[in-house]
Amino acid sequence: YYSRGPNNVWHIDGYDKLKPYGICINGCIDGFLRKMIWLEAYKTNNDPLIIAGYFIDAVYKNNGLPQRVRLDHGTENTHVAVMQRFLREMNEDSTESVTLGPSTGNQRIERWWATLSAQCSQFWMDNFEQLREDGHFVDTFIDKSLIQFCFQNTIQEELNEVLTAWNNHRIRPTHNPRAPSGRPSVMYAAPSLYGAQNYLQAVDQIKVDICREDCCVKDYPCDEDVFHLCVELMAQQNFAMPDDVFEITDLYLRLCEMVLSGLDLEHYK
Repeated sequence: YYSRGPNNVWHIDGYDKLKPYGICINGCIDGFLRKMIWLEAYKTNNDPLIIAGYFIDAVYKNNGLPQRVRLDHGTENTHVAVMQRFLREMNEDSTESVTLGPSTGNQRIERWWATLSAQCSQFWMDNFEQLREDGHFVDTFIDKSLIQFCFQNTIQEELNEVLTAWNNHRIRPTHNPRAPSGRPSVMYAAPSLYGAQNYLQAVDQIKVDICREDCCVKDYPCDEDVFHLCVELMAQQNFAMPDDVFEITDLYLRLCEMVLSGLDLEHYK
């Protein structure tokens, strides 16, 4: 694998290891220096308007877009592909600005998911699997909604920490002379020090604003009705949202008991 410089290629992909429990993760990594562009947890990974929102937010923050994006086949990426081509339609290589292929061929981001597993997600998989084994998670709509309500914000905070740590750690030299080594954040800011150039593409702000109007942003971490019900139950019991994983797990169990005791379960299966 070889990328010519920062923002030459952004690799976008979804991470589904926590999806059985209702937590969907989406990420984007720069192909040259392996800097993570975004890492987001939400209740869906299938809504193309949400994925497009991640993309356009990154374009805003970087004041430009990549020369090319690498996407998996799938409806969740359709809006990103359309927006990338739209924003680059005046460039001669605009028709080559989107590469679609199987997930297994999206090397950069697929390899990085192993890092996420080691640094963060395996802990959550084990925690949720224990809930399943103990009979406290049986894969219903309510179970997933309560997992999302209780755990999603904490998981997002951990993802933010993982992203920051990764972008500031030192990548060691390899046997591949074309593979850059150093801190991703530094390589991104000063590519000339590593014999590369920045391929960030200028954007028309009006076009970016047009794209943003067609995007969705994250709102409620779970189903809106379940969210309001949980907030009301917590207020009645004088519960606060904890930040310790064991206390969050205890809150999940308490909410499960209170919510399920007052609902018609057949309606929510």
